[in-house]
Amino acid sequence: MIEARAKLKEAKRIVIKIGTSSLVYENGKTNLKRIQTLARVISDLMNTGKEIVLVSSGAIGLGVTKLNLPGKPSTVAARQAVAAVGQVNLMRTYGRAFEDYGYTAGQVLLTKNILEGEESKHNSLNTFNALLDMNIVPIVNENDTVAVDEIKFGDNDNLSSIVARLIGAELLIILTDIDGYYSQNPNEHPDAVLYHNISDLSEKIEEAAGGAGSKLGTGGMLTKVHASRIAAEHGTNSVIANGNNPEIIYDILNGVDIGTLFIASNDSLREGE
Repeated sequence: MIEARAKLKEAKRIVIKIGTSSLVYENGKTNLKRIQTLARVISDLMNTGKEIVLVSSGAIGLGVTKLNLPGKPSTVAARQAVAAVGQVNLMRTYGRAFEDYGYTAGQVLLTKNILEGEESKHNSLNTFNALLDMNIVPIVNENDTVAVDEIKFGDNDNLSSIVARLIGAELLIILTDIDGYYSQNPNEHPDAVLYHNISDLSEKIEEAAGGAGSKLGTGGMLTKVHASRIAAEHGTNSVIANGNNPEIIYDILNGVDIGTLFIASNDSLREGE
């Protein structure tokens, strides 16, 4: 397990996913300090030669706040309208943050059907490669404004795993609001045990995961465990960790035994290779 952690230092192409709960305060306002810290850490890593893709939730959450709504609308059309407003604010905030450190952010909005067709999938990979070659930070989100059930990824945890596979990432980091994957919900069971390293990638590992996430988000621990397991199954190491301080990314890349590492299958190949 120590060797698996040590190998994380070698990861060059990395996908980082951050959820709504890590981007907004409990009152729904944007956590500007956290976004600024995240941008600084990613920019610093890019200065060392790392290639970083950021998968970021938050469009609907920020839209709800911008429009002073009490919560996510109940109708599909209203949620899509709110997402349209929120995505503008999300990218504006990221754009300003990355500019402070000399980098430009590029928006990539995806729906599942784009990555199911061979031509559009190939074009998407070319776009990611071009952005990374130009030292632009791709910021990925599901295209909530047009997505319906038939073309939705469902959550950005799943999307981040698919993007990691598409671009041949060596590492997927999923930042959330708890320390990793526990045997039980630590908020309800003080004796819950944190899993540090997982090499068993069978579906049974998902059985202990909980349900839905925050009132502004769409995911939960189950979606994070599933995404991490699938990524590892296809050759990408994956870590679920607490994103309250994005500097934890440094610890992960330094091989510190923090969060939950899903160890990639040795006999699997990433799609981008």
